[in-house]
Amino acid sequence: MKIAYFIAMAATGAICAGTAFADGHANHVYGPYPVTLLGYQGGETNSVSYSGQVGRQLLHNSLKKAMSSGASIDVLNGYFNGSDSALELLDPKSSDKFKVDVTNINDVSKTNLSGKAYKGAINGWPGNMTGKEVLASMIERGAASNKGFDAEHGYDYTQLVSKFAMGAVFYHQACDNYLDEKLEADNKPNNKPYKKGKHYTGKEHSWDEGFGYWGAAAHGATLSARQNYDIAKKKDMGAADANGDGVVNLKSEMNYAHAYYASSFDKGGVTDYYNTITQAFIDGRQIIVDAKGQALSNSARSDLKGKARIICSNWEKVIAEAVFKYAGSVYGDLEKLKATPGDGKLYRKYVKHWGELKGFALSLHTSGQNLGEVGVKMDRLIGHGPVVGSVSPASLNMMPKQVDGVDGNGNFTMKDRTIDSYMVHMLKVQKLMEDEFGVTAKNNDKLSGIADIAKVLGSSDSAEND
Repeated sequence: MKIAYFIAMAATGAICAGTAFADGHANHVYGPYPVTLLGYQGGETNSVSYSGQVGRQLLHNSLKKAMSSGASIDVLNGYFNGSDSALELLDPKSSDKFKVDVTNINDVSKTNLSGKAYKGAINGWPGNMTGKEVLASMIERGAASNKGFDAEHGYDYTQLVSKFAMGAVFYHQACDNYLDEKLEADNKPNNKPYKKGKHYTGKEHSWDEGFGYWGAAAHGATLSARQNYDIAKKKDMGAADANGDGVVNLKSEMNYAHAYYASSFDKGGVTDYYNTITQAFIDGRQIIVDAKGQALSNSARSDLKGKARIICSNWEKVIAEAVFKYAGSVYGDLEKLKATPGDGKLYRKYVKHWGELKGFALSLHTSGQNLGEVGVKMDRLIGHGPVVGSVSPASLNMMPKQVDGVDGNGNFTMKDRTIDSYMVHMLKVQKLMEDEFGVTAKNNDKLSGIADIAKVLGSSDSAEND
């Protein structure tokens, strides 16, 4: 980003007189920030750098698109593991209405998703695997299915991989690494370069990397929730193209992943997740700039950690809002399927929504914070798969069943399950998100229409998936 960026922003009214920090940086835009590394004598003038994180956002987008189109396992693994060969950007692709500046992801950063995926155990998915192993397994099974769709078990691997990768890579790396361990005094200190030869300090780059994983446009906090949502949907190039050069810079002018979901909730007018998180990143970066290349004082690091807590607590809420939303979608889909069992389009939508629900729910386990009993309840309520059988087009005569594990050969095992009890569990999931995570947008709220919730839900202790 260059000075022309701010000229263009001022011309559109996005930056007003007086809205700047002492160093001239706009206080609602992430970057550019001056080079503060003491002793640096190179030609760089902007210390912002998060190309690797944007590269992973593009890998995620393209992996999702490739799986839904029925790409081979080699192609899918190219996006998951990275490749020395060119990696075609599948999303967002340039169009006359939304022009972007990249066609090869490796031109942004030669990177991968697999190396950054969560390595802790994921008990909510069958197989007793780590987060990285879960993603690899989902990709392999998705490649062997019908364009990512496994009708028999009720899995939409496109959605499962996408939503869990967003958590197991982006959310995990930001809140369990860059905004956690790397904020300690002796980890990537601010009075030394992040790596030898770099022009930015340890704390500057660590914070930038967290911002890149969040996925917001650098100027996103100057826009409305609807504008940010439409940028992610590739519907508003005017709002995206902050510097007015006629093309969307995918490093700084695009919204991705959880930032996109935040804007989708915020446009309802009840929440302000996108701006709260993005502004906390901007304010935190200014704390680092103000240290002028010196090691952060204990007071400054305390303030920075406060910004990190704002970011990660609200980021967690964004994911919990998605769990709430898709639990409501699954409930509504089952209502319709009970009325018209075997409807192929309805069943496909139901499986899609369940994949989104499960992917987001698994993501809540990856921040480094142990969810304890809440996590156990959530996993048991949702289970290892949706209820299939009596609602499935090809299995109308089969008793309703649900995946409950894998056998010694890696094949899914299933158990009997009633539709009505599973619908109640979706209501319990919504209540859990409300009670334990404090969701407020509450899209697809199915609880509000129930007069006697306690009677329908029964005992709060009854959270077993039985």
